[in-house]
Amino acid sequence: MNAYLHCLSHTPLIGHFDPPKNVLDEVDGVVRAARARIAAFDPELVVLFAPDHYNGFFYDVMPPFCLGMAAEAIGDFGSLAGTLSVPKSIAEACADSLLRNGIDMPVSYRMQVDHGFAQPLEFLLGGLDKYPVVPIFVNCVAPPLPTFERVRLMGDAVGRFTRTLNKRVLFLGSGGLSHQPPVPELAKVDARMADRLMGSGRNLPEDERTARTQRVVIAAERFVEDQNTLHPLNPEWDQYFLDVVEQDLLSDLDQLPNAHLSELAGKSTHEVKAWVAAFSALAAHGAYTATDRYYREIPEWIAGFGSISAHSQR
Repeated sequence: MNAYLHCLSHTPLIGHFDPPKNVLDEVDGVVRAARARIAAFDPELVVLFAPDHYNGFFYDVMPPFCLGMAAEAIGDFGSLAGTLSVPKSIAEACADSLLRNGIDMPVSYRMQVDHGFAQPLEFLLGGLDKYPVVPIFVNCVAPPLPTFERVRLMGDAVGRFTRTLNKRVLFLGSGGLSHQPPVPELAKVDARMADRLMGSGRNLPEDERTARTQRVVIAAERFVEDQNTLHPLNPEWDQYFLDVVEQDLLSDLDQLPNAHLSELAGKSTHEVKAWVAAFSALAAHGAYTATDRYYREIPEWIAGFGSISAHSQR
């Protein structure tokens, strides 16, 4: 096989407010097994699709997608901080290919990324710079959001580009599944927070960063006691989504309105679009087989937590 995929939920609450030990051990076992499979595949290039949570992308300019020519992880919520190993020439060629194939892909030579990118690199690859990685941001929290169809087409174009490289390519998708943590919304915040969302939050003072972490922890504590304090998890929808990606039925989501998904499973559930992009990229390499599907509701992490691998059949 020349292409492999792993999609994994992320959470800023790891180490801050965790589920019982048996659940932690179960998730750790799933992640360790995925990491071993990836090591056996030994990728020559990683393409990582992931969202942001108003840490690198703001309403001063909010693109639907962005491809990083260079990237730094900020280390929020205790995640790894540092430089991603981005192969600039490949990233530039990818951006050029996308533009020539109908995908208007913004680029950044100074991309700032948060735990949504850092956690899969740490947990699945062992660090931010262990492998060459092309980071692709997918806007999943800041309306107006890209549609499922547009995300699928973007992923397909990325996959068609990587197919020309004659390399073993690993596609990673980060985020989801059903969840709605307390992410601020521009239409509902005061002037000070609106200013943060429009760009001044790019380099938060340490006291504000700490307060932000504590707000999420408190929200998780309340959510464990009563899931009506936030949008409830939706395991039925999560399992449906896992069926869709497992069976390569990605286009079935094309007509699902963004507002309807938010109502069904929470406003941050749009992070599953990173999975759709990754699976679409894999599908561009030919038919695939999905394996090692995992799902559990983890209210301590305010998440329907999922994990799945897949490999091309070529």
